[in-house]
Amino acid sequence: MQRESMKRNGARLAFLAALWPLLPAPPASSQPALSETQLLGMRLFNQSCRVCHTKPQLTSPQYGPVLSKDSLGGQDGVMREVISNGTPRMPGFKYHFEPAQTDAIVAYIKTVPAPAPAPATTR
Repeated sequence: MQRESMKRNGARLAFLAALWPLLPAPPASSQPALSETQLLGMRLFNQSCRVCHTKPQLTSPQYGPVLSKDSLGGQDGVMREVISNGTPRMPGFKYHFEPAQTDAIVAYIKTVPAPAPAPATTR
C-alpha cells in the first residue's frame, strides 16, 4: 500500500517537473502587471511560439531567435507582418490567429526585456 502511494507521488512529481519550464515566470517587482491583452498574448505565445523561440531544456536546441521588445527593431507593424505571413524558416499564422490575437502577441512581446548580450569569448 505504501509502495503504491510512493509511486503515485513520484509520478505526480515527475509530471510537475515536466511542466515547470512551461509555467510563466512570476512578474518581477520592477515590472508592472500585464494587461488583459498582454496576458492573452502571453498565453498564445506559450501555446504556439514558445516551442521554437525558447529553450525548453539546457540540452535542447533553440530553433528560432529569442523574442523581446527589441525584436524586428521594436516595430509593431513588422512584428504583426512576420507573425501573420511568416518567413522562409517560420510558418505564418494568419489562418491560425485572429488579428486581435496577433496584436495581443505583439503586445506581450513588447513587455519582454531584451536579453543581455552574450559574453565575448577570447582565446
